[in-house]
Amino acid sequence: MTDIAQPATRPANPRFSSGPCAKPPTWTLDALSDAALGRSHRATVGKDKLKAAIEGTREVLGIPADYKIGIVPASDTGAVEMALWSLLGARGVEVLAWESFGAGWVTDVTKQLKLEAVAKTADYGELPDLTSVDFTNDVVFTWNGTTSGVRVPNGDWIPTDREGLTICDATSAAFAMDLPWDKLDVTTFSWQKVLGGEAAHGMLILSPRAVERLESYTPAWPLPKIFRLTKGGKLIEGIFTGATINTPSMLAVEDYLFALDWARSVGGLAGLIHRADANTKAIADFVEMRDWIDFLAHDRATLSNTSVCLKFTDDRIKDGAAFAKSVAKRLEAEGVALDVGAYRDAPPGLRIWCGGTVETSDVDALMPWLDWAFNAEIAAQ
Repeated sequence: MTDIAQPATRPANPRFSSGPCAKPPTWTLDALSDAALGRSHRATVGKDKLKAAIEGTREVLGIPADYKIGIVPASDTGAVEMALWSLLGARGVEVLAWESFGAGWVTDVTKQLKLEAVAKTADYGELPDLTSVDFTNDVVFTWNGTTSGVRVPNGDWIPTDREGLTICDATSAAFAMDLPWDKLDVTTFSWQKVLGGEAAHGMLILSPRAVERLESYTPAWPLPKIFRLTKGGKLIEGIFTGATINTPSMLAVEDYLFALDWARSVGGLAGLIHRADANTKAIADFVEMRDWIDFLAHDRATLSNTSVCLKFTDDRIKDGAAFAKSVAKRLEAEGVALDVGAYRDAPPGLRIWCGGTVETSDVDALMPWLDWAFNAEIAAQ
């Protein structure tokens, strides 16, 4: 095998994982020195920090004042499940899926809740026909397909005068994409994604329409305590002021507060979107100049600016899955890109996180290493 020359420059931070994601560039352990460790989350100091996390989320994301924001257990999955089990069943349901997490919500709605939902699906790289969605039904969808790198381009396809609720899993979209809050009734995300927070905590955001549903509808199935959002037919307001259902990690709360402060320092939501777009453009420029690699997304208008998914297209590749794994392994062995293999259920390829906590200089430095790893693996076949 001919030796392939390695690039001279390496990314300063090789962490391109799609979750948990890279910490903000200025993060150090000292950022957590003011954490309320050993204190009850019900003490004044704990309540104040939880309230600051909620109101900081509202400020940075531009969430309307009449929307409720709650910190809930079990990350984004917990937040979505709370919404599905608490809200669905009042009317028809449509679930949109074009990658593995959306497919998981289809399974939960049809197999666990046993609702006769309409599933509108598309292959990896594509979107379902958004114009065919019937909004007299409740509609469940992901804003950004974390494992396919395909997102809805905007909220224009969602009518303002819809009859049903929209339930949006936005975990890899919040803090990187401009979410139209007037089109979203339930929105969820986790701290571990775009702001690089610690895992296990989810956020549940409810519009007034979602609150009205909760207070006027009782599901036919029993709800475990961890899912209950109402008591006596009224919303449990404490969940949305920092009185969490279960005990939160005050260390993780402190970490999230730091991430919110960092987000403000780079220009808030607009600054975060700009950073993610710049990272994605660095990859797009690279892909444009090469005929052996392409985006998994078929339409650039739907290309994610966070979970950027790539596929190898060279005819010389004999085993696509083995080839992609070997390329990811080479990049990790050299310490230039960690955790960039495609998701296990997705088509073979690479997945490079481009959210705002990643520096564009690191993405730029990684691109020549993709050349190196590809050519080295082709030569090794």
